[in-house]
Amino acid sequence: MNTVVRQFRALPIRSRLALLVAAAVAFAVAAVSVTCWFIVKGKLYDELDSDLRSAANRPVQQTLFLEAIGSCSASPSNSLPFGPRVRGYSQIVKADGTVCVFPGANGTVKVTAADRAVAEHPDPREPSIRNGTDTDGNPVRVLTTALVVDAQSERYSAQNAALLIAVPLRSTEATLNELALLLLLVSGIGVLGAGAAGLAVARAGLRPVDKLTEAVEHVARTEDLSIRIPVDDDSEDEVARLSRSFNSMTSALASSRDLQQQLIADAGHELRTPLTSLRTNIELLSRSEETGRPIPPADRKALLASVKAQMTELAALIGDLQELSRSEGQRGERVQVVSLEDTVESALRRARLRGPELTITASLEPWYVRAEPAALERAVVNILDNAVKFSPRDATIDVQLTGGVLTVRDHGPGIPADELPHVFDRFWRSPSARALPGSGLGLSIVARTVRQSGGTVALAPADGGGTVATVRLPGAPTPPPEQPA
Repeated sequence: MNTVVRQFRALPIRSRLALLVAAAVAFAVAAVSVTCWFIVKGKLYDELDSDLRSAANRPVQQTLFLEAIGSCSASPSNSLPFGPRVRGYSQIVKADGTVCVFPGANGTVKVTAADRAVAEHPDPREPSIRNGTDTDGNPVRVLTTALVVDAQSERYSAQNAALLIAVPLRSTEATLNELALLLLLVSGIGVLGAGAAGLAVARAGLRPVDKLTEAVEHVARTEDLSIRIPVDDDSEDEVARLSRSFNSMTSALASSRDLQQQLIADAGHELRTPLTSLRTNIELLSRSEETGRPIPPADRKALLASVKAQMTELAALIGDLQELSRSEGQRGERVQVVSLEDTVESALRRARLRGPELTITASLEPWYVRAEPAALERAVVNILDNAVKFSPRDATIDVQLTGGVLTVRDHGPGIPADELPHVFDRFWRSPSARALPGSGLGLSIVARTVRQSGGTVALAPADGGGTVATVRLPGAPTPPPEQPA
């Protein structure tokens, strides 16, 4: 059985569909054919039984009864006692099984115990009908009932004797055999036709799947993600949905690959400057050692400071790239309920260390969100770093957290209106800020982290100058109850 199942599963889907359709049709046709055959058989047998009952309801003439009983011959003569309706077998069965054949009968029917039982206890209301055989082995339909004799003056039932009449079944069975052969032939043609139709329907229905398969194989072979499968806009079947899903998947993959290539190109461009500067400074230090001509202490100190700054910038850039390269699925179970108030407090401590000359005011209310703690703190730190970086000396930075809305307002030069749409792009830096340290990835990380937490972030000019950053995160002022383990 398992071998058959494995072989069936190994077949192409078209063949499996055709076989399933053929099997279903074969089962239905077989059920209908068998039902039809039994119905016709029942009808034919009902007609025979009706004829037998009609013949049995006519009393036997006394002369014929006396002749049959008197001679009690098992060999029929030439006269016909029952007329043209029943041309078959007619005989008297005694209780001891003795057979007395009427004149004109076609032969003798084999007597059974049921026939002898009717002879012993005759009841005209309950005749016995069965299939039997004659003495030559031919099939017959047999009716055994009480024997009623018609005398000139009255009718009486013969005691310890029963009337047995029968008709041949050869023509009936021949008709049933012909019907069975016809039904078998028609069923075979129907099954073959159903199999062919199923195969044709499977081919037509799976044609879009063939196109999808070809497209997938083309993408796997050429890595060409621009291929699309034509889909009827009005179609809503499963294949159309699958085709639309494939087109959406290839579009997303193409967009992801373009972003990846753009990220690599931008990262290479951004890495080139600090690496070039770092290489130049190291070559100067190395040449000084090789030639034995020492660099003046002040210049050497400046070179080492530059090397350290470039290394720090490279480390920050690589860290930002690693953060951006993480996919959504890599966040895993690190997402948890986080106190945004505590996260902002921690970020404020770091910001005050980076801008000790600045005044940072804070008004924070409790708010709990679902986020990755480290990523959320880094996003808040990046926002505060921007405010610190662009604020003049002795300026004030106002931080407020109310109802899940975090605002950071600085009093710096602000952001031109034409640059606002680009502030969250990767590696984008304002022309006026290119001399300042940074990788151009800070706000990209902020936007990604806030979006992953279900919130929004925006930068806008502040009244009176400067910039205000607004972060909205869904949450609640109280932590949710802990779920039972």
